[in-house]
Amino acid sequence: MSRIGNKVIILPAGVSVSVAEDNVVSVKGPKGTLTQAVDSDITVEVEGSELKVTRPTEQKRHKALHGLYRSLINNMVIGVGEGYKRELEIIGVGYKASSANNVLELQLGYSHNIFMAIPEEIKVVTTSEKGQNPKVILEGIDKELIGAVAAKIKSLRKVEPYKGKGIRFVGEVVRRKAGKSASKK
Repeated sequence: MSRIGNKVIILPAGVSVSVAEDNVVSVKGPKGTLTQAVDSDITVEVEGSELKVTRPTEQKRHKALHGLYRSLINNMVIGVGEGYKRELEIIGVGYKASSANNVLELQLGYSHNIFMAIPEEIKVVTTSEKGQNPKVILEGIDKELIGAVAAKIKSLRKVEPYKGKGIRFVGEVVRRKAGKSASKK
C-alpha cells in the first residue's frame, strides 16, 4: 500500500489540470503552466477539485512510479498556485553577490568573479544588508529546476567545516570541527 500515491491531491482555486491522450499532465494556474509526461501504466483522473493517481498492479515498479508521479504532480500544483522560494546565504569575509538581467555575479574568494546565467523561468534577487550575510533568493514555479540551480550555486563554494565559510541554505546547520588546538591537552 503506497501511502503517498494513495493520497488525493486537492486542487486550489484557480488551478486546473488536464490529461492528454498520451498521458501528459498539464497544470495551469495563476503563476504559469507546467507539464509532465506520466508513464503509460499509471492513470491520472480529475474529479471536480480532486486529482487521483492510480496504479494497475502491485508490482514493485508500479508501486515506485505511483508515489513518484503523485509527488511530481503535487509539486506542480503547488508551484503554479503558490510558487517556490529558495534562499542561499553566503558566509565569508569579502564574499559578495549581485544580479542583473538574470545573471548572478559572485565574488567567493577566488582570483576571478563567477558569472552564472540563471534560467529565465527563475527570478533571482540578491540582498546584502549591513551586518548581515549576503543572500541569493531564487523564486519560480518549477521545484526541480530551483533545486538544481540552488545546488549548482552551492557547489561553487562548499561550506568548510572549520570556520563555516561558504554558501549554504538559510537555516542549514553545518557541523563544525575542532581545529588542531583541541587535540592538545
